[in-house]
Amino acid sequence: MAPLSPDWALYRSFLTVLQEGSLSAAGRVLGVSQSTLSRHIATLEKAFGLSLFTRSPDGLVPTSAALTLQPHAETLAVAAEALLRAASGMPTETVGTVRVTASEIIAAEVIAPILASLQSDHPGIVVELVVSNRLDDLLRRDADIAVRMTRPHQGALIAKRIGEIELGLYAASSYLKHRQRPQSPADLTEHAIVGFDTPLPYTRTFQLDGQVLTREQFSFRTDSDIAQFAAIRAGCGIGVCHTPLAVREELTRILPDLFAPKIGMWLCMHEDQRMIAKCRLVFDRLAQGLCAYLDQANCQL
Repeated sequence: MAPLSPDWALYRSFLTVLQEGSLSAAGRVLGVSQSTLSRHIATLEKAFGLSLFTRSPDGLVPTSAALTLQPHAETLAVAAEALLRAASGMPTETVGTVRVTASEIIAAEVIAPILASLQSDHPGIVVELVVSNRLDDLLRRDADIAVRMTRPHQGALIAKRIGEIELGLYAASSYLKHRQRPQSPADLTEHAIVGFDTPLPYTRTFQLDGQVLTREQFSFRTDSDIAQFAAIRAGCGIGVCHTPLAVREELTRILPDLFAPKIGMWLCMHEDQRMIAKCRLVFDRLAQGLCAYLDQANCQL
């Protein structure tokens, strides 16, 4: 007869001690005593035949074996959270927790109003919003629904194309108040430019006259989309942002005929979630709200 696998509670205790660095801190997080946690760790060590922690003046130090086991324990924790979300509302009921993931600017400036309207109509829906760009969030069940700027190719995902977001160069009226509006790419050399600090694949979109804008050209650098948008809005300089957001904030378009790239928007969900009423409800409301944000007349719902 095969030995029984250790209880999930033991793995949760192990992971929390690993993350918090001491029994006392882990006990506060889990709401259990240090003696209980110590017993859990000892039980795991006996089951594995391994030493997981050593004591030091600074607390518990994980052994190499513990660090090797950490990603597996984290995967268990993610699965447990997904199970709890699935159980929080029956498949035919529009109640319970739905976890949505989106990029920083979409999460902060676009998704929140849509979700506010949704929860007003369906107060039984609890939303958890995760800021991330990783598609494997859905495959690993870290999230139920994702808003992404690239088309997913994983077969297990349902993907709905929402439309395209036009990007533009924009500046606040406060910035242009004492500066002449640029009439050509060459004029930008006389202006403050807001941009990224670390080049990423999507930053290749930022081109003028066939030349990619580089970090050396920026006087204000940040890899946070929210911080870039805030800097443009505050008058720090000219920068790239979503045209719908710029219109909403009454920003001034710069060189519209020379810079108007577009990026696609996709709404994704694991195929297993489509029959769960709460997930389908959130998915459909997000699709409606995002289409309205893009103002796509040809967006098929």
